[in-house]
Amino acid sequence: MSDPRPRPTPGPTPKDPNDPLNYVVDRRKVMFGLSFGAMAAAGTRHLDNLTPGGQPEEVVAGAIEEAADAGDTPITTEPRAFGEAPTPAEPLEAPVLDETARLAPGQNADVVFTGGRVIDPDTGFDRIANVGLVGSTIVEISDQPIPATQTIPIDGRVLSPGFIDMLGSAVNGYGEWWKIADGVTTNVDMHGIRKDSAEFLREWSDAGVPLNFGGAVHTSFVRQQAAGLDIFQSPDAPQLTNIRTAVEAQVRGGFLGVHSQPEYAPGVSPDELLQMGELAVSLGVPLSVHARFSDNQAPGIQADAMTELVDVARKTGCHVHIEHLNSTGGTGRMAEALAEVQGALDEGLQMTACMYPYDFWATYLKAARFDDWQSKYGISYDSLQVAGTNERLTAETYEAARDANALTAAFAIPAGDLDLAIQAPFMMIGSDAILERPHNNHPRSTGCFARTISFFAREKEIISLPQALAMMTIRPANLLSISSPQMLRKGRIQIGADADITVFDPLTIQDQSTIENPAQESIGVDYVYVNGTEVRNLSGNVTTSLPGTAIMSTIA
Repeated sequence: MSDPRPRPTPGPTPKDPNDPLNYVVDRRKVMFGLSFGAMAAAGTRHLDNLTPGGQPEEVVAGAIEEAADAGDTPITTEPRAFGEAPTPAEPLEAPVLDETARLAPGQNADVVFTGGRVIDPDTGFDRIANVGLVGSTIVEISDQPIPATQTIPIDGRVLSPGFIDMLGSAVNGYGEWWKIADGVTTNVDMHGIRKDSAEFLREWSDAGVPLNFGGAVHTSFVRQQAAGLDIFQSPDAPQLTNIRTAVEAQVRGGFLGVHSQPEYAPGVSPDELLQMGELAVSLGVPLSVHARFSDNQAPGIQADAMTELVDVARKTGCHVHIEHLNSTGGTGRMAEALAEVQGALDEGLQMTACMYPYDFWATYLKAARFDDWQSKYGISYDSLQVAGTNERLTAETYEAARDANALTAAFAIPAGDLDLAIQAPFMMIGSDAILERPHNNHPRSTGCFARTISFFAREKEIISLPQALAMMTIRPANLLSISSPQMLRKGRIQIGADADITVFDPLTIQDQSTIENPAQESIGVDYVYVNGTEVRNLSGNVTTSLPGTAIMSTIA
């Protein structure tokens, strides 16, 4: 099959994002940021140097200068255009997860992708190769021809593990198709699902979806159902016992973790959060948390929220995953937040974080997050944009929008925060959204993953292409494998791994969605296979194909 679409001619060759030297430089930027965080904790930060968003401009600029001045021995390689595969001298040795799955002599693969740049972020495999599938499994990776029933040439494209959205909102029978167009093959809502786990998993298994799906138990939902509490009420001892029992039942019903959101449910006491951590450990699942504070205004500041999460990890031994660190816990203080997580890891605690690659968040105007928003975030009306419109709010239009409780984007995330966060070795990409009718959504619902590659790897060159892919494949797969053995076969391009595959053009992949119109597919994602079944090809999504399966906890 040939591709009828023209490909752009690359411009001047940029620095090679896959050159080992550039990888070292990127890591230095992170370490400089972490060092800055340690200095800030010691009180050396000058508050009068804050930008309106809260992040000192010299942090990122200084990080780059420090990286450039660092004295490691240079590693010389031939420069190449973004997306071009390296040319290793050694013979191809295919990464193998399960040797027994390898294609038998004389056997034909069902499908073979030929001539693409194959990247497996788990092992570091990165070279031109052919990849063969039989059923739902990858059975061969070779630079030699693989006999096949169907051959798909993908010269000039990248074949990677299907992207994993570990903070995608719950599947709804609609928004999944925009996820497919964005390269996503697994959509897991660790921000919590407001339904019974067995009911949710059965409903969508019966209905059929194009991608794999699952989620975490939403403790705010359970608090209301099991204890009759609203978001501002704290449980007494019997109520907390009822909550724990109900949360455990939801995990045993198939959910992959425990989610808590003390910012949106301020009645969640520190003791309740600790008990959720203890329960998560006992069930063998992660605790995924939307941190308690998203601003730096007393009495409750983000540093306190991060201290609380580290304390939960330390006291309970559970794996704490911090949801969208760029908008809660690290806004305007990202270097410090990264240092706090890295310090916890150095201590032996288990922590990870995710982010979405946008400098604005969005929620409903009546949410507590918008209380005192001007002073909390240092922004004004012209930093607010109601979803579905192209106009910023004014003092005159704000009240009407608030009365309507409009979903509103707030441009309150400093760009420097994103530049630092996306380089952290424990960071993942999570959209925190899925498209819904009538398209009243943040554009992260449809363009999150393409944007990570196009903006941060290709345009800004802050991370390499393999690093970008690691954030959206093997890292979330490893996190979710804590509770689900199914994830041990996902997020990888290896013989024996599940055939969840995304093929994209590194030169053209791009998000198209906007606040005004988020219902726009990303471009440049050419093929998507879920469990070995084609759900997207050069003609677009294959809407009759529904091969997704439920991702469930081990004890379900």
